Amino acid sequence: MNVYDTAYELAKALKAGPEAAEWKAANSAVSRDADAKRMLDDFRERQMGFQQAMMEGKEPSSEDMDRMNKLYEVINLNPAVRRVMDAERRLSLQFEDVNRILSEALRDIVGDPK
Repeated sequence: MNVYDTAYELAKALKAGPEAAEWKAANSAVSRDADAKRMLDDFRERQMGFQQAMMEGKEPSSEDMDRMNKLYEVINLNPAVRRVMDAERRLSLQFEDVNRILSEALRDIVGDPK
């Protein structure tokens, strides 16, 4: 078994899977809806700024957290945006699961460094 061939097969399966297809369809639908696209783009921009600040060691205030949570609730009222967010979450979970499986294999190879 060639590991690289298997990795390419895995990548092909991920791209052809229902999670990727749903995300592509949902994202395409949002792209055609100017209001939904604007809402989603604004949320993502704020979210990235929020995450960047956290990576720099700046702890968000409870007010900032409340504002982000409320914004998330509001954008989720739009069915097209909610569909993208749900599809994105499922696709992300799939990648996390694959990453966990690969990480477990690596731990088996190198041993548990306790």
